[in-house]
Amino acid sequence: MNVALLLLKHLRKRRFDRYGDLRTFAKKAVTGGDVLFLPALNFLFLLGLVEYQPKTDAIEYVGPNEAL
Repeated sequence: MNVALLLLKHLRKRRFDRYGDLRTFAKKAVTGGDVLFLPALNFLFLLGLVEYQPKTDAIEYVGPNEAL
């Protein structure tokens, strides 16, 4: 949950970020962030807060601004 919250805060500020850059952010922000990155990203996807853009290999924040 902690990594999901960090990713959500990061994406709310930037609106989108490349997949690799977002993974690097998680790895630097939390010990074990590289292992927890994908489950956290999947959780945000299931909640409908993020979408993957395959053409740009980016994750985009699409949730409501009042989510946090």
